[in-house]
Amino acid sequence: MTSEAPAVATAEEIASRRIFRLVLGVTLSLVFSQAVNWPLSFIAPVFTLVILGLPVPVPSFKAGIKFVLALLIPVYVGTVVLIPLFEHVRWAGILMVILALFGSFYYSARGGSMIMGMFMTVGLTLIIAIGSVSIDALLGVIAGLGLGAISGVVFVWLAHAFLPDLPTEPMKLSKKPKELPSIKTARRSALRSLIVVLPMVIFFLFSSSSTSYVAVMIKVASMGQQANTDISRKMGRLQLESTLWGGLAAIIAWQVMSIWPSLLMYGLLIALAGLLFGPRIFVGKGMHPKASMWSYAFLTMIIVLAPALLDGQTSDGASSAFYSRLLLFIIIAIYGSVSIAVFDAFWPFKQDSTTPVQAETK
Repeated sequence: MTSEAPAVATAEEIASRRIFRLVLGVTLSLVFSQAVNWPLSFIAPVFTLVILGLPVPVPSFKAGIKFVLALLIPVYVGTVVLIPLFEHVRWAGILMVILALFGSFYYSARGGSMIMGMFMTVGLTLIIAIGSVSIDALLGVIAGLGLGAISGVVFVWLAHAFLPDLPTEPMKLSKKPKELPSIKTARRSALRSLIVVLPMVIFFLFSSSSTSYVAVMIKVASMGQQANTDISRKMGRLQLESTLWGGLAAIIAWQVMSIWPSLLMYGLLIALAGLLFGPRIFVGKGMHPKASMWSYAFLTMIIVLAPALLDGQTSDGASSAFYSRLLLFIIIAIYGSVSIAVFDAFWPFKQDSTTPVQAETK
C-alpha cells in the first residue's frame, strides 16, 4: 500500500488559516495577560501580533529566545551605558542613541528580520524615554517587558499548535541568489526612519513624564519600522490612515466596554477586530498590498485601548485619558506623515542595483 500525499491547501485556505491564527493568538494573549493583571499587560498581545501578523512559519525555540533577547538586551545595555551618559554627559548619550537607533533601522533595511528590528527599536526607545527619568520605573518596565515578550512568544507557539500551517506546494530552489537592498538604499531607509522617530524620542527624553508614555513610545517605534519597510511615497499617508483606523476601532470598543465592562467582552471585541483587520492583512499565499497599514492599525487599536482599560473603565478621568492618548497618537502620526513627505521631497528614492547573496545550503 502506498500512503497518499496530503492535499495541497488552496490560497484561500492558507489565508483563512493565518487570519484565524492571528485572531486566536492575539485574543488569548491579551485575555491571559489581563487576567493575571501583569504590569504593562498589553505588551504581550502586541508582540504576538507583530509575529503572527507576518506570513512566516512557527518560530523555533531558538528564534523565540532571540526575539526576547532582541528586546531585553538593548534595555539592559542601555541601563549600563546610556543612563550614566544621560546623567553626566547628556549630549554624548544622545549621540549614542542616534547611532543605536540608526543601527536597528539599518539592520532591518538591509534584509534583517523585521521582528528583530521591531523588538530592538522598542527596547531602545523605552530605555531612552524612561531610564532618563527614573531608574526605579525603568526596572518595573524591564520586568513588564520581559513577562510580556515571553508570554507573547508562548502564545505564538500555542496559536500555531492549535492552527498549524497547511500543506503547501514544495518550494522550488532558485538558482538565482537572493537579492537584498543595496547599502545605499538601506542607508536611505534607515535615515528616513530615524528622521521620523528621533525628534519624538528627544522630546520624551527631556520630558519629566516619560514614564506614563510607554504605549506611546511603542507606537513611535512601530512608526519607525513602518517607514523603514515601505519606501513608497504613499508611506506617510498610509501611516496616518493606520492610526485613524486603529483609533476608530479603539473608540468603538471603548464605548461598548463602557456598557458592559468585562474581560469576556474585551476579548470578543479584540477577536472581532482581528476578523475585520485579518482579511486586509493576509490575502492568498501572501499579504494584502496594504497589509502593513492594516497590521499597524490593529496594533494601534490595542496600544490605545489596553492602557486605558488598565487605568479602570469607571475610574475618574479614565475617559479623558483615553481620548488624550488617542489625540497624541494622531498628532504623532501627522508629524510622521509630514516628516516622510519632506524627506522624500528632498531625497527621492531611486531604484538602484541590489546586492546578491548566495542561498544558504543545509
